[in-house]
Formats: sequence, C-alpha cells, structure tokens
Amino acid sequence: QRQLRESGGGLVQTGGSLRLSCEASGRTFIRSDMGWFRRAPGKEREFSAAIRWTGEKYYADSVKGRFTIDRDNAKKTVYLQMDNPRPEDTAVYYCAPAYRHGSGWFGNSWGQGTQVTVSS
Repeated sequence: QRQLRESGGGLVQTGGSLRLSCEASGRTFIRSDMGWFRRAPGKEREFSAAIRWTGEKYYADSVKGRFTIDRDNAKKTVYLQMDNPRPEDTAVYYCAPAYRHGSGWFGNSWGQGTQVTVSS
C-alpha cells in the first residue's frame, strides 16, 4: 500500500515557516487517522502529530504550539504547518496511517518522506 506522497520539504530558517503536504490516492485517506512522523539524523523515528478522520488532533510535546496538522478530505490531503521551526526539527518527515496504542501514536507503510532542514 503505497498511496501516500509527501511533499513540501526543503530548507527553512528559524523564524520562517514551511507547509508539508501528504496527498493520498485510492482508499487510503477516507476514514483513516493520519499522522506525521519524523526521523532526525542519528535518532529513531518519532511521532509528531496525528489527526483523526473526524478532525480531532494530537501533538507531540516537541511540536505542540508550533506545528499544526490539518486535513482536507475533499482533496484527500493532510498538511503539517510548521511555524517557528528550530534546528532540532531537522528530519525526514513521513506521512502514514496512524494508530493509537495506549497514549501513544504509531504508524506504518513508510514512503520516501520529505526532507526538512532548519538553519539558524
């Protein structure tokens, strides 16, 4: 199942902003909880944000207040608005169906992701 495509990554400075997009095709998106996950250099993949198909949102403490997840079901797209990014936000960002287990979120079906590099 490879029906998700991330885009929008690039180089951004602190104080700037960036908007990531994840476009779905087929039946991947409808009634699916979606999440953004990231893997920084030398670190394991971690949860950043999730949005249920109904619109309820969840954030990791590391991005809460700075990143905003949203979705447009008509366009079958989920977004991650990155405001005031920090160098520690530098990572490859992945979009995937998200699953809640306990108080955490997990994903699978990893694609290529999109690289975000934050400079000072």
